[in-house]
Amino acid sequence: MIYSTSQDWRAAASKRVVIFAMSGLGKTYLSNMLRDSGSWFHYSVDYRIGTRYMGEYIEDNAKREAMKVPFLRELLMSDSIFIGSNISFENLAPVSTYLGKPGDPDKGGLPFEEYQRRQDQFKGAETRALLDTPYFAERAQDLYGYPNFVCDTGGSICEWVDPNDPRDPILKTLSDMALMLWIKGDDSHIEDLIARFDKAPKPMSYQPQFLLAQWQAYLEEFAIAPSKVDPDAFIRWTYAKALAHRQPLYDAMAKNWGITIDAANMVTVRDAQDFEDVIAAALPA
Repeated sequence: MIYSTSQDWRAAASKRVVIFAMSGLGKTYLSNMLRDSGSWFHYSVDYRIGTRYMGEYIEDNAKREAMKVPFLRELLMSDSIFIGSNISFENLAPVSTYLGKPGDPDKGGLPFEEYQRRQDQFKGAETRALLDTPYFAERAQDLYGYPNFVCDTGGSICEWVDPNDPRDPILKTLSDMALMLWIKGDDSHIEDLIARFDKAPKPMSYQPQFLLAQWQAYLEEFAIAPSKVDPDAFIRWTYAKALAHRQPLYDAMAKNWGITIDAANMVTVRDAQDFEDVIAAALPA
């Protein structure tokens, strides 16, 4: 770790942190709070994915749908209208909407092969966005003069790394330039996340092997054809399994590459000083 002790952390003129956790445990809230303090640059991996690496996929998909409507097709073909993605730090829906859900097309589902293709696109996009982190850390300081830097990762970072490989390219790149911080949720947090997801299921990204195994298990358990799968039912069924799959990966990432702070302790953080104090308390004296 680039900060071996709490003293190293407090004395550092430039503090750099990469936050990882399950979606919904406060990564973006903390990152926005730090940004609003005026001395931290906020690098959102999901925003980078949506604007730099998947922007054309997202916009072309919207145009493809518009081309099915004669009125819109005529305007598009004459360059009379423009279709773009209004993605922001607060609204990353264009990315998840493009990822979609597999299943019955009459319920908004995608053929599984197309769903896998988009999952693979996302994997490549997230990998590249994560590897861009050092560039943005240097850019934040050299161009804008921010002394501190926080990287807000997506919940799926653990799907593309091997936390037990000391040469893992993503984890080595990140840990060489920043402190890796896992916000760990307990059983009550997980139950709350599952309940929230059940009310409003949204697309996720998964390890290809995990996704295929869950898809095949779902088809077998419910004896249903792929084209008849209710998309929301499938991703609800998969969600708790995905959390259980990710938890040991996050744990290994923290043990081998960074530190762990319980989500309950992060709830007390109200400003940048609180954040720095909580991290100092988690590091060796």
